Amino acid sequence: MFDLITAMIGLTAAVTASAFGYIRARTFVTRRLRYVDAVRSPAAPFVAGAAATAIAAPVVWVLPIIGAGTAIAFGVATAIGTHAGVREITTSY
Repeated sequence: MFDLITAMIGLTAAVTASAFGYIRARTFVTRRLRYVDAVRSPAAPFVAGAAATAIAAPVVWVLPIIGAGTAIAFGVATAIGTHAGVREITTSY
């Protein structure tokens, strides 16, 4: 029973962190980085995802309930959100 509760807490944390990363990255790119040419680079989502994973890794290491998959999911969601934000600002011109 305790394993199920722990797994559900970890899954909820991963989904919440992923949603937060996607929404914040997309909003940041569309509002703040609209006129920055470097964000239109094909490498920008990969750099954003790697940075988000690197930032989330120490937090995941300290909290025993959530695993490394949460940090990876957060990084992937941030990369996808960055790509979505870039696509939104390039289609608005």
